[in-house]
Amino acid sequence: MATTHNERLAVLIDADNAQASVIQELLAEVSRYGTATIKRAYGDWTTQNLKGWKEVLHKLAIQPIQQFSYTTGKNSTDASLIIDAMDVLHTASVDGFCLVSSDSDFTRLATRIREAGLVVYGFGERKTPEPFVAACDKFIYTEILRAEPEEQKAREVATEVAGLPKLRPMILTALDATARDDGWSTLSALGSQLTRNHPSFDPRNYGFSKLGELMRKQSYLEVKEVPMGDGSTHVQLHVRRKAGSASKGG
Repeated sequence: MATTHNERLAVLIDADNAQASVIQELLAEVSRYGTATIKRAYGDWTTQNLKGWKEVLHKLAIQPIQQFSYTTGKNSTDASLIIDAMDVLHTASVDGFCLVSSDSDFTRLATRIREAGLVVYGFGERKTPEPFVAACDKFIYTEILRAEPEEQKAREVATEVAGLPKLRPMILTALDATARDDGWSTLSALGSQLTRNHPSFDPRNYGFSKLGELMRKQSYLEVKEVPMGDGSTHVQLHVRRKAGSASKGG
């Protein structure tokens, strides 16, 4: 789902529900989708809980937005972020938003932004409630941004990962929606459908940096290279299920 055009993105970070240790990698991920023209982090910066953010804010030019916790048990940070997001939305100064939080309180905000025709990228941990994940166009689990190469390599042995949707039914459902009469689907069409069906889908969740690599590892799929037909040596990957792989279970 990464874009090639220069979309302007507002990155709004709920510092109470995000980890400073992954923000540099997170902003690198944001750059795949556009340019972060607004970078703000919300929290009560007078507390010790957020002291780990100080160096990150300065180094990455993220604007801290102070929000005092006036009442115990009420999240003033969420309200401040939501108000700012709506202000930015109505100024029409950006093409999309990156909402960084594992808090379901931002579900309605994501829905409202999408209703206005703007794209929403969510970033949060795997504990993020499903409603917030589903409300985004694309949701990236931050665990994959900080995974060590050894961890990624270990996962390549088994592509099913605890806590994530099973691949086989997910892939076959997407194939049903995108396959031509001959059963073949382009990899790009398949990838787009997977993200539409499951906003949190990302091959890196299953230990692979590229979607094509993940597809080649599935025993119930055939993958072939087809010349682009533009006179170049470039090829396009096509995918279909193997004969006898009609079941979506498992």
